[in-house]
Amino acid sequence: MEALIPVINKLQDVFNTVGADIIQLPQIVVVGTQSSGKSSVLESLVGRDILPRGTGIVTRRPLILQLVHIEPEDSRKTSEENGIDGEEWGKFLHTKNKIYTDFEEIRQEIEAETDRVSGNNKGITDEPIHLKIFSPYVVNLTLVDLPGITKVPVGDQPKDIEVQIRELILKYISNPNSIILAVTAANTDMATSEALKVAREVDPDGRRTLAVVTKLDLMDAGTDAMDVLIGRVIPVKLGIIGIVNRSQLDINQKKSVADSIRDEYAFLQKKYPSLANRNGTKYLARTLNRLLMHHIRDCLPELKTRINVLAAQYQSLLNSYGEPVEDTSATLLQLITKFAAEYCNTIEGTAKYIETTELCGGARICYIFHETFGRTLESVDPLGGLTTIDVLTAIRNATGPRPALFVPEVSFELLVKRQVKRLEEPSLRCVELVHEEMQRIIQHCSNYSTQELLRFPKLHDAIVEVVTSLLRKRLPVTNEMVHNLVAIELAYINTKHPDFADACGLMNNNIEEQRRNRMRDLPSAVPRDKSLKSPGGHSLSPTEPPAPEGEVIKAAASGSQGGEQGDGGGTGNWRGMLKKGENGADRAMPPFPTSPQKGHAVNLLDVPVPVSRKLSAREQRDCEVIERLIKSYFLIVRKNIQDSVPKAVMHFLVNHVKDCLQSELVGQLYKAALLDDLLTESEDMAQRRNEAADMLKALQKASQVIAEIRETHLW
Repeated sequence: MEALIPVINKLQDVFNTVGADIIQLPQIVVVGTQSSGKSSVLESLVGRDILPRGTGIVTRRPLILQLVHIEPEDSRKTSEENGIDGEEWGKFLHTKNKIYTDFEEIRQEIEAETDRVSGNNKGITDEPIHLKIFSPYVVNLTLVDLPGITKVPVGDQPKDIEVQIRELILKYISNPNSIILAVTAANTDMATSEALKVAREVDPDGRRTLAVVTKLDLMDAGTDAMDVLIGRVIPVKLGIIGIVNRSQLDINQKKSVADSIRDEYAFLQKKYPSLANRNGTKYLARTLNRLLMHHIRDCLPELKTRINVLAAQYQSLLNSYGEPVEDTSATLLQLITKFAAEYCNTIEGTAKYIETTELCGGARICYIFHETFGRTLESVDPLGGLTTIDVLTAIRNATGPRPALFVPEVSFELLVKRQVKRLEEPSLRCVELVHEEMQRIIQHCSNYSTQELLRFPKLHDAIVEVVTSLLRKRLPVTNEMVHNLVAIELAYINTKHPDFADACGLMNNNIEEQRRNRMRDLPSAVPRDKSLKSPGGHSLSPTEPPAPEGEVIKAAASGSQGGEQGDGGGTGNWRGMLKKGENGADRAMPPFPTSPQKGHAVNLLDVPVPVSRKLSAREQRDCEVIERLIKSYFLIVRKNIQDSVPKAVMHFLVNHVKDCLQSELVGQLYKAALLDDLLTESEDMAQRRNEAADMLKALQKASQVIAEIRETHLW
């Protein structure tokens, strides 16, 4: 199990080379207020003076410190191989392979590197310094030293320095795989500890928080930290460990860490004899080592899965970026062919990438034909925009100056053409919708199917332009054909159409049925005197005053069918029809005198408002006949249009584009002069390819490192 921490260190090195923090590795993060003794704790663990010290803000960049335990024999062997004088040494990531044996030099390098990035006047930055210490006197640990929590900006620190430091700390401790080392000085109240407060925000259960109480020797006379260390004040699940730091005087006098640890042990034995074996720097080091090993063991399965998933994602990403272009003509031809094939496959529904969020390609074209276009045609009313008065006027206009004995066919033809013409607009709209969908397929193929095109923006734009131009050329041809389909229907009104003949026969049967019903409903004796009849069938004597207009209209409404239609339908011969016409004319006379009054001029061109008069039975019957014929024929034409327009659109637009697309693309784009220009990669594509390749290498290496761990190492 001791081998786990070096494994994590190896993983950290692997990912540091690509500068990515996509994998959250287990590590110990040191958190505390400014000058609470964080850096002193780290130095005690290392056993050497390696960190900048002083008052105020000293740690201004995160320091990722890897402690690597090596056996004394290995240490001597490595020293001899590398020509190193000493058994302990350090290495920085930013100085590559340079080895530091003088720990004073390490401290100076940390200060110099901090000033280089953060400036030399108290500013902070989140870019970490990576330091690795090899020594036979340390335990395997990975620690992160962070700037101390501060409240008031000093020097040229920004006004929001508190927020910046807090965000920096949260960035590291939010990692669920990290252990939080919350450092608090013993001479402050534990309840006011900023470190524990921040730790609780991200770890409310306290499962990964360990508290360290520093400066036990600086407490007021007569007080001690017994209650704090036992956990009576604030309990911490992983425990509370007290230590004694070196004072600034000790540091100035170059007191060694080893002497300091010896003095610390003596102090603990004297002041806290019952707790001495569970406090102190050595116990802290062993506890951290144990916690980190157990934590790594718990995190490892998830870490392994995460690395494998990321490796697969980056492999896919690298594949999408493609290889650098060598043979331009072959690459261009391949991309054009692939795009054309994907375009056709999207229409056919055989594309590799099936859209699940919405209809696209051929499925949407089918939807346009049968749902959108079909529903729109069905919603067109066969008699829409055509009133009974319009029909009557058309009949009368078609007869000319002679009163008609029969309904003129011309009126039917004129009216039905007018109605059929209304089918043209939805048909052209159908063409437009299909054209728009063909345009959308271009974008769909670029985004989902032919990702290589995104590498070459100029080629992508050129292909879009060629396909758009081809679609634009086919649009007028298709519109013309659809226009002709409607014109063909208008050119010849085929009243001998089988469906229309059946409808006419059915309608005649219905009319005959209605006539019989009316005959059956007539009373047994109907007075047929020649006196003037009111619309209700009552005799009017010349001396009787005329009824008010409203009553006449009501009477007409109630009695017109009983009287007029009864008389008109009673005889089935010409004489009866003529008689009915006379009676109808008599009944249609208004009850008011129509002779011009004295002093009033007569204008023969005054046409009575048609709405104000009641239609005669014959007029009503003629209108009904025409309306039924129009409806019957319109439905036949609508059925034809609903069938023929999609076929025309498929032939003239969709299939033509599918057949000609590749030849059009090759003819327009496959030219020697255009090759280099079209296959120019976007500026950042090469860089992204290199980054993805580096990351993939790192992930594969990390996977190998984890694979080396045997299950037996975990226990």
